[in-house]
Amino acid sequence: MRILALDVGDKTIGVAVSDELLLTAQGVEVIKRTSPERDMLRLKHLIAEFNVSTVVVGLPKNMNGTIGPRGQLVEQFTLELSECCPSIQTKLWDERLSTVAAERALISADVSRAKRKKIIDKMAAVFILQGYLDSLPRRNLS
Repeated sequence: MRILALDVGDKTIGVAVSDELLLTAQGVEVIKRTSPERDMLRLKHLIAEFNVSTVVVGLPKNMNGTIGPRGQLVEQFTLELSECCPSIQTKLWDERLSTVAAERALISADVSRAKRKKIIDKMAAVFILQGYLDSLPRRNLS
Protein backbone atom coordinates (compact mmCIF):
# COMPACT_ATOMS: atom_id res chain seq x y z
CA MET A 1 0.00 0.00 0.00
CA ARG A 2 1.13 3.51 -0.78
CA ILE A 3 0.35 7.01 0.43
CA LEU A 4 -0.81 9.80 -1.86
CA ALA A 5 -0.31 13.47 -1.02
CA LEU A 6 -2.21 16.44 -2.38
CA ASP A 7 -1.42 20.14 -2.57
CA VAL A 8 -4.90 21.55 -3.18
CA GLY A 9 -5.23 24.94 -4.83
CA ASP A 10 -8.03 26.83 -6.54
CA LYS A 11 -6.85 26.00 -10.07
CA THR A 12 -4.70 22.90 -9.61
CA ILE A 13 -4.02 19.93 -7.35
CA GLY A 14 -0.43 18.78 -7.02
CA VAL A 15 -0.12 15.01 -6.55
CA ALA A 16 2.72 12.91 -5.14
CA VAL A 17 2.91 9.23 -4.20
CA SER A 18 5.14 7.24 -1.87
CA ASP A 19 7.15 4.20 -2.76
CA GLU A 20 5.86 0.90 -1.37
CA LEU A 21 8.28 1.00 1.57
CA LEU A 22 6.92 4.43 2.58
CA LEU A 23 10.38 5.97 2.46
CA THR A 24 10.34 8.39 -0.46
CA ALA A 25 7.91 10.68 -2.26
CA GLN A 26 7.73 11.10 -6.03
CA GLY A 27 5.75 13.69 -7.94
CA VAL A 28 2.96 12.25 -10.09
CA GLU A 29 1.09 15.06 -11.82
CA VAL A 30 -0.71 18.36 -11.56
CA ILE A 31 -4.47 18.04 -11.96
CA LYS A 32 -6.08 21.04 -13.63
CA ARG A 33 -9.26 21.67 -11.65
CA THR A 34 -12.39 21.80 -13.79
CA SER A 35 -15.21 20.60 -11.54
CA PRO A 36 -15.44 18.87 -8.15
CA GLU A 37 -16.82 15.75 -9.83
CA ARG A 38 -13.97 15.50 -12.34
CA ASP A 39 -11.38 16.24 -9.63
CA MET A 40 -12.74 13.39 -7.49
CA LEU A 41 -12.94 11.05 -10.47
CA ARG A 42 -9.27 11.66 -11.30
CA LEU A 43 -8.26 11.17 -7.66
CA LYS A 44 -10.24 7.91 -7.46
CA HIS A 45 -8.38 6.72 -10.55
CA LEU A 46 -4.99 7.59 -9.02
CA ILE A 47 -5.93 5.95 -5.70
CA ALA A 48 -6.76 2.72 -7.54
CA GLU A 49 -3.76 2.92 -9.89
CA PHE A 50 -1.24 3.28 -7.07
CA ASN A 51 -3.05 1.03 -4.55
CA VAL A 52 -3.31 3.88 -2.04
CA SER A 53 -4.42 3.32 1.55
CA THR A 54 -4.00 6.88 2.84
CA VAL A 55 -4.28 10.33 1.29
CA VAL A 56 -2.42 13.15 3.02
CA VAL A 57 -3.82 16.58 2.17
CA GLY A 58 -1.68 19.65 2.79
CA LEU A 59 -3.43 22.02 5.19
CA PRO A 60 -2.38 25.64 4.68
CA LYS A 61 -2.22 27.03 8.20
CA ASN A 62 -1.40 30.62 9.04
CA MET A 63 2.07 31.18 10.49
CA ASN A 64 0.52 31.46 13.98
CA GLY A 65 -1.06 27.99 13.57
CA THR A 66 -4.63 29.13 13.00
CA ILE A 67 -6.82 27.97 10.12
CA GLY A 68 -7.88 30.71 7.72
CA PRO A 69 -10.31 30.73 4.78
CA ARG A 70 -7.93 28.81 2.50
CA GLY A 71 -7.47 26.14 5.18
CA GLN A 72 -11.23 25.87 5.62
CA LEU A 73 -11.62 25.21 1.88
CA VAL A 74 -9.01 22.45 2.11
CA GLU A 75 -10.77 20.93 5.13
CA GLN A 76 -14.02 20.88 3.11
CA PHE A 77 -12.22 19.32 0.12
CA THR A 78 -10.80 16.62 2.42
CA LEU A 79 -14.26 15.88 3.80
CA GLU A 80 -15.61 15.52 0.25
CA LEU A 81 -12.71 13.21 -0.63
CA SER A 82 -13.48 11.06 2.43
CA GLU A 83 -17.11 10.78 1.35
CA CYS A 84 -16.12 10.00 -2.24
CA CYS A 85 -13.55 7.35 -1.23
CA PRO A 86 -14.68 5.93 2.13
CA SER A 87 -12.27 2.98 1.98
CA ILE A 88 -9.19 5.18 2.27
CA GLN A 89 -7.90 7.10 5.24
CA THR A 90 -7.51 10.87 4.82
CA LYS A 91 -5.18 12.98 6.91
CA LEU A 92 -4.53 16.70 7.02
CA TRP A 93 -0.86 17.68 7.21
CA ASP A 94 0.52 21.11 8.06
CA GLU A 95 1.93 22.38 4.78
CA ARG A 96 3.25 25.75 5.90
CA LEU A 97 6.08 26.80 3.62
CA SER A 98 5.95 23.66 1.44
CA THR A 99 5.45 25.75 -1.70
CA VAL A 100 8.28 28.08 -0.63
CA ALA A 101 10.58 25.08 -0.10
CA ALA A 102 9.58 23.61 -3.47
CA GLU A 103 10.21 26.94 -5.19
CA ARG A 104 13.66 27.23 -3.61
CA ALA A 105 14.56 23.68 -4.61
CA LEU A 106 13.52 24.33 -8.21
CA ILE A 107 15.42 27.63 -8.34
CA SER A 108 18.56 25.99 -6.96
CA ALA A 109 18.19 23.31 -9.65
CA ASP A 110 18.14 26.15 -12.21
CA VAL A 111 14.64 25.30 -13.46
CA SER A 112 13.22 28.07 -15.64
CA ARG A 113 10.39 30.24 -14.33
CA ALA A 114 7.98 28.89 -16.98
CA LYS A 115 8.76 25.27 -16.09
CA ARG A 116 8.58 26.02 -12.34
CA LYS A 117 5.06 27.37 -12.78
CA LYS A 118 3.97 24.10 -14.40
CA ILE A 119 5.38 21.80 -11.70
CA ILE A 120 5.44 23.82 -8.48
CA ASP A 121 2.22 22.24 -7.12
CA LYS A 122 3.52 18.73 -7.81
CA MET A 123 6.78 19.57 -6.04
CA ALA A 124 4.86 21.05 -3.09
CA ALA A 125 2.96 17.74 -2.85
CA VAL A 126 6.32 15.94 -2.78
CA PHE A 127 7.48 18.14 0.13
CA ILE A 128 4.18 17.56 1.98
CA LEU A 129 4.43 13.79 1.51
CA GLN A 130 8.12 13.56 2.38
CA GLY A 131 7.47 15.49 5.60
CA TYR A 132 4.68 13.09 6.47
CA LEU A 133 6.76 10.01 5.61
CA ASP A 134 9.67 11.29 7.69
CA SER A 135 7.34 11.62 10.69
CA LEU A 136 6.29 7.96 10.57
CA PRO A 137 7.85 5.62 13.13
CA ARG A 138 10.45 3.37 11.48
CA ARG A 139 10.81 -0.32 12.04
CA ASN A 140 14.34 -1.59 12.39
CA LEU A 141 14.97 -3.27 9.03
CA SER A 142 18.31 -4.87 9.96
